[in-house]
This record gives sequence, structure tokens and C-alpha cells, in this order.
Amino acid sequence: MIHSFARTALLISCAIVAFPALAETESGTAGSAAAAEAGADDTGDHGPNIIVTGDVLYANQLNALKTPTSIIDVPQSLSITTADQIIRQGFDSIGDIVNYTPGVTNSQGEGHRDSVVFRGVRSTADFFVDGVRDDVEYYRGLYNLQQVEILRGPNALLFGRGGTGGILNRVTKKGVIGESFTGYRASVDTFGAFDLWADVNLATGENSALRINAAYESLNNHRDLYDGEQISVNPTFRAELGANTTVDLSYEYLNHDRFIDRGIPTDDNGEPVRGLRNVTFGDPNNNFATLEAHVLRGTVQHAFSDRLKGNLTASYGDYDKVYSNFFPVGYNPTTNVVAIDGYIDSNQRQNVVLSGNLIGEFNTGGIGHMLIVGGEFIDSTNNNDRFNAVFDTAMADDRRADVEFFSAARRFPLRGGVGTLADGRTTRVGFSALNDDTQADLTVFSAYIQNEVKLAEWLRVVVGARFDSFEITVLDQRTGTVRTRKDEKVSPRLGVILKPQDNLSIYSSYSESFLPRSGDQFADINPPNDALDPNTFSNLEAGVKWDIRPGVALTGAVFQIEETSPQVSDNNPDTLDVITSRIRGFEAQLQGQVTDSWFLTTGYSYLDGEQQSITGPTGRRVRELPRHTFSIWNNFQATDQLGFGLGLTAQDQSFADNGNTASLPAYARVDMAVFYDVSDKVRLQVNVENLLDELYFPTAHSADEFTVGAPLNARITLSGRF
Repeated sequence: MIHSFARTALLISCAIVAFPALAETESGTAGSAAAAEAGADDTGDHGPNIIVTGDVLYANQLNALKTPTSIIDVPQSLSITTADQIIRQGFDSIGDIVNYTPGVTNSQGEGHRDSVVFRGVRSTADFFVDGVRDDVEYYRGLYNLQQVEILRGPNALLFGRGGTGGILNRVTKKGVIGESFTGYRASVDTFGAFDLWADVNLATGENSALRINAAYESLNNHRDLYDGEQISVNPTFRAELGANTTVDLSYEYLNHDRFIDRGIPTDDNGEPVRGLRNVTFGDPNNNFATLEAHVLRGTVQHAFSDRLKGNLTASYGDYDKVYSNFFPVGYNPTTNVVAIDGYIDSNQRQNVVLSGNLIGEFNTGGIGHMLIVGGEFIDSTNNNDRFNAVFDTAMADDRRADVEFFSAARRFPLRGGVGTLADGRTTRVGFSALNDDTQADLTVFSAYIQNEVKLAEWLRVVVGARFDSFEITVLDQRTGTVRTRKDEKVSPRLGVILKPQDNLSIYSSYSESFLPRSGDQFADINPPNDALDPNTFSNLEAGVKWDIRPGVALTGAVFQIEETSPQVSDNNPDTLDVITSRIRGFEAQLQGQVTDSWFLTTGYSYLDGEQQSITGPTGRRVRELPRHTFSIWNNFQATDQLGFGLGLTAQDQSFADNGNTASLPAYARVDMAVFYDVSDKVRLQVNVENLLDELYFPTAHSADEFTVGAPLNARITLSGRF
């Protein structure tokens, strides 16, 4: 029996594919916008950011894969979203990119952080900037990016802890030597949100350049109370010290302030209460997240010879974040009463990351080698405290102090810490119950070696291993108790690539990895729910990559992931349960310039996962694991100046909790765009999201925190360069 999800997606996708194919008969001329889609968005940028040249991911000698390896020879799935695609599809968040990438989905992230589910493995830590770990919990901007890479499958050898389901790497723009230009973007949407981006490159000499990217974003959406602003500034400097050495220096300042909305509860059937879709269960004064960050990065690349190259990267980050919120934790449909909980969390973190690589190419007999030897050192200090809400009425009733009950008929149950309960009493609430006060010091040392061996024209082998030493000390400042833990593990990787012909590869790969605690999990040290044990993973993947013709590629993969992971408890979100799961799936992606006037990217994934216990299978699916996901986006050039975009992102039903009691309904959302090149240097466009005005619920954090998707809305953008 075909699911309603599949029927809807199939009908709409057929129409979407047919639309540009029919329109192509009206015009066979490729305009400047179509030409830009075919290649990198910034043809003058040849820096250590990763760009696609031919079929090679490279960055001189530095890239997410560490070696200049052809995409077709990488034994895992990957997707690349360029800066031009980001603007064309109207993306303004990492979550937007994820929606159009096969094998990955979004999680709610409690309304204050990016949270991506890579092939069923949820992560807030597998994020990187120019190959350097970036596991601070916040919403990452797109204003300064050359492209975004999502690598799926086994990544532990090159990226360290985690990296099993996948990693997300943001590639930032660098100075362009010998050029001076200014790029800009200004946009406004129908909710009243607007942003201004600037990209200024200045040639400061024959061998150096300064580039400054900056953005101001005023936030708004369809939900009551929601607002905020983001200020981001990122100057970078590039210098070429002779023919063989390049230095890149970067500073990024972030100042974010946003309202926190954790969504709506579910009914007795575990479905989101659609009648409450317009209600925001938060306090206008006490639901917020603020972040101030200062990040310094420096990279030196040097070519010792044509066959031996090296790089060294240093990064320092200082982050200060406060996260305050009230949110629903239960709902009684009979009485229309909602239970509300709350807490405030503050975190100060300083990170130091040092990483370096030597990449050598050589032959032994008739066998070719590309050898990489590398190491990484991380030192992180994390101060965290959390205060739970205390309702005076709950204290008076001798009940749990951090939960109180309100009528869902009231549009804003709380305002400024004062509210009216369902029984008519006035309650006052403050964050006065200390839950955690910890200081965590983390030291990580890693060393790895990998060899890409070309045994014959038709056979390549990738083999390597990584050693990680992960030592953490946690001080409970309430009691003076100190807990320490040291995890050491070797993560092996093996890949085999068969090449029946130059444009076709068939591969298989295997890896193991582990993920010690990170982020706010450093605070989870309370017996008997100690959660310092790491997640452990094994990953097996097989796939095919076929470059159908230059610029058009088809990829597919089957995979299995086994994971043992502490996850948020259904009964108490403040504690973690250990969940073992086995996830199997399939994904495919077709992307490229199909004709001179038609660019297409489409992807599908099938995911099947089951939770297991010591005694065996439980019969419950892994949470946030839709069985089917599908996306498609078309850019089609009607004339030299006029272009259109049409796409769909669809997701099958999934569960929001480990107990499988609450369900995220399936949905299919249609998006479109119209582009008009006013001149060679100015583009005007309109992006429409949720064209059919579908009511949908894209993400959740727990059984009573369902995100309400945005209704029909539009964004107008003016962008250009001079």
C-alpha cells in the first residue's frame, strides 16, 4: 500500500521535473545566472576554502578531506551547496540546507542551536569551519560562506570523535589576491524579517588581500513573540609569502539575541495539537538566547616540493551564551490545560584547537600512494550553570516546584514571570533552584595516518587509523566533587574503490568511532544518571558514483550504523537513558547542469532503524528517523535575464521520542523562486516558501515540543557585485 506521503511527493515531483523540461523548449539560451550555477559562485576565489574544480575537491593543499581527492574516488556520500545556491534557494539557515540534502534531517535543537540528524544519528557537535571543529551550540550564519559540505558515512579518521552519521563543514570566503570588489545582499520577507550582507575584498599589495564579510539580520517569523537580531563580522587577511607559502588570518565576531520558541504539545494520541498552532508557550521576557563570540583562526600552508605539502591551523574561540526558556511538558485535551516547565542556563567556553597535516604523493614500483599524517590538539574550558524555575503556587501546594498548569486558551500564559493559572490563581516564577554548577576542562590529543593506494587504474584502497585521547575533568562547584575520565580509542578506516571506467566508481568502506561528552552534556554528572560514557559506533557503507557526463553526477549508497548512545529520557528531560540502535538505509542523489538552461538537484533516502536493549530488539523505531525523505530543486533559465526555481522537500512520519508515543506527521512542502538579472552585476529575486500553505510540523525535541512550520511566505532579495 502506498503511503499518502509517497503519493503526494510522487505527484508533485513529477510536475516539478516536467515543468523545466517543457519550459526548455521555449528557450535554449543560457543566461548569466545559469552560467553561475554551473560553477563556483566566486570565480576569483582560489583560496584554501574548498571549491570544485573539475571533479576534485581541493583547497590548494587544505580541504575537508585533507587530500586533493577526486570526488568520484571518495568512498562515502557527500553533498555540496554553493554560495550561489544558498542565495538562489533563499536559504537563511543551516536547517534550510539540510532540508534539501538526502540522508539528513533537522532536529529542533530546543530553539537555540543547530541540531542535525545524520542518517539517524542526532548531533550538535559534528560541525566544522574550514575543517576545524565547531561544536559550540548556536545557530550558524551563512553570510560569509563559499559553500557548505555535508559528508555522510564514516568520517572519524579525519575528523575525530563522532563523525559517524556525517559531518557538516562550512567553508568560509578568503581574501582574493589581485582583485578589489564589493558584493552585497539585501532581503526582506513577508513576516517583516530583513537582512543586509556585505562582502568587500581589497587588494593590499601584489601578494596580499583583505576581505571583510559582515551581516545584520533582524529576525521575525509566523509565531507570536518571536523576534531577535544577529550581528556578524568576519575580516580575513591572505598573504602569499613567496611561491610556496600562503598565510590566512581570520577574526569573527558574533552577537546573537533571539526569542526561544519550543513549540506546542501533543494530544492523547501523540499528535501535535493543531488547534494550538497559534499559541506560543513562553514568556516574552524570559524566553531568549544570547551569544557573544570572538573567534581567531590562522592557517599556514607550505609546499616543500611538488609531492610534499603541509599545513598548520590554529584556532581560538571565546564564547559567552545564556539560554532562558519556558516550554510545554504536557497537555490535557479534556480540560485544555498545559503544563509548563522552565530553566535558565549560562555557559562560558574557551577553545584552543591546533591541527596539522603532511600530505605526500609517491610511487613504490607501479603502485601510487597519497599519504597523509596528521595530528590535532584541543584544549577546552567550559563553565556551566543551570537554574530551574520555581513557581510560588507549586511550592505552596507542595508539588514539583518547576512545573505549573495553565489554560491553553490564554494566548500568553506567562509575562514577565507572572501568570494566571488554569484555576484562576496568580503565580509568580523565578529561576532560583540551582540544578547544576560545573566547570569542565577537556584535553584531546589525536594522531592519524591514512594512505590512498592506487593499485591499478581500476582499483584503489584507502586504509588508515586514528588515535584519540580524550581526558575530561569535571568540578561540581556545589559540592566540590571532582570527577575525571579518560577515554582512549583507535578508530580504523578501510575503503575499497573499483573503477570499471574513469567516470564510474563502486566502493565500500568500514569504520569505527566514539563520541565522548560535549557541549552542555558536560553538566550531566549526577549519580545514578552519570552520562560521561561515550557513544560508540560502527559504520559500514557501499555505494556507486557515476559522472553521467561533465557537470552531472549520480550517486547512491547503502549503509548500516550501530550506535550505543545516552539520549534524553522520555520521563525526565534532565537525565539520559542509554539507547542502542541499529540503522540501515539507502540514499541517492542526482545533481548537475542537465542542459544549458536547467540545473537540477534531487535526493531520496530510505532509513530504517530499531532500538535495542541488552536482551535484544525492542520493536521501537529510532526517534526522528523518517522512513522516506525526498527533495528536488530546479533552476531553469527562460531568457538571458529571467529564470525560475521550483522545488519540493518531503518527509515521512517519524517519532519524536524513544518510547514512540508521539509522532511527527509526514509532510510535503513546495517552494519556488523567480530571478531577474537587472544587469550582469545586479540580480532581483523572489523566493516563495510553502507555496501550497501546508500546515506541517518539521521538527521536535520531545513528545511535547513540536515546531510549527511557517505558512505561505515570501522573501524579496536584491544582490550584486561591483
